[in-house]
Amino acid sequence: MTVPRQAVHVDSPTERRNPRTTDLDQLSTLDVLRSINAEDRLVPDAVAAALPALATAVDFAVEALRGGGRVHYVGAGTSGRMATLDAAELAPTYNAPAEWFVVHHAGGGAAFTNAVEDAEDDEEAGAEELRASVSPGDFVLGLTASGRTPYVLGALRAAGSMGARTGLVFSNPHATRLMDIDVLVEVDTGPEVVAGSTRMKAGTAQKIVLTAFSTAVMVRLGRTYSNLMVSMRATNAKLRGRTLRILREATGLDQHECAIALDEAQGDLKVALVHLLSGVDAKTAAAALAGADGHVRQALDALGAAAV
Repeated sequence: MTVPRQAVHVDSPTERRNPRTTDLDQLSTLDVLRSINAEDRLVPDAVAAALPALATAVDFAVEALRGGGRVHYVGAGTSGRMATLDAAELAPTYNAPAEWFVVHHAGGGAAFTNAVEDAEDDEEAGAEELRASVSPGDFVLGLTASGRTPYVLGALRAAGSMGARTGLVFSNPHATRLMDIDVLVEVDTGPEVVAGSTRMKAGTAQKIVLTAFSTAVMVRLGRTYSNLMVSMRATNAKLRGRTLRILREATGLDQHECAIALDEAQGDLKVALVHLLSGVDAKTAAAALAGADGHVRQALDALGAAAV
C-alpha cells in the first residue's frame, strides 16, 4: 500500500487567488501582459516598506565581512536560484573574494535547473549544511516567500545556535516561526497573478532585495567610488573598455593619460584612480589604499588630496 505524502496548507497571501486577475485566462495576450505588469508595479512599494530592516541586514553583513567572516544565502527553488545569481555577480562586478558570499540551495547544485523532490522540506538538511560551514560572526540571510520553508528555517536556527547573526526575506505576514531570527525583512507582495506562483511578485521582490542588499554591502565596504564600480575585474574587452571609461569619468582626463596610469598601476583601477587624483606615484597610491582598507575617498584623505 502506498502511503500518501504529507500535504501542508500554507497560510500566505502569495497562495491566495488574486481578485484582480480572476479573468486572466479570458484576456487577450496584451491584456494578460498588462495584468502582470500592473501587479509587478506594486512590488517596489512593498520593498520600500522593508528598507529599514534591510538596512540592518546590510550592516550585519558589513560587520561580518570586516571581521573576517562570511555572508551566507539560504534558499530553496526560486529563492535559491535568485541567491545563486546574485552571489555570482559580485566577483566580476566588485572583485569580491569568492569566499565572501556562500550560497546554500536546497537540493544542491542540481536544484538550480531542476526541482529536487522534497528538498525544501528537509529541515535537518538545512541545519546540517550550516553547521558544517558557518562560523561565529558570520551573517546568514534566508529567503522564502512563505516564511515557513523547513530547509531555510532549519539552516537559520542552526546558524544562530553557532553564533552567527541571521536574517530572513519573506512575503508572508502570517508566518509564525520566525521569532529567533535577528532581522526580519518582510516584503508583503500580496497574492500573485497566478495563485501560488511565487516566482512572480515574490520572486521579483527577492531579486530587488538581493540586488539592493549586496550592492549596499559593496558600497559600505569601499568597492565603489561615487557611483562608479572601481573594484571591477576587467576580464574581457568590454570590461577593459569600461575600466578606461570609469577612470576618465572619475578624473576628467583623456583616454591616453588614463591608459598610461592603468599600465603603471598594473591594471588596478583603484590604484590608478588614487594616483591620478592625488598626484602620488602608483606605489604610494597602493599603500594608501591598503591603509584605508580599499576605500578610495579615505585613501585620498590620507594623502591630503581632494576627491572629485
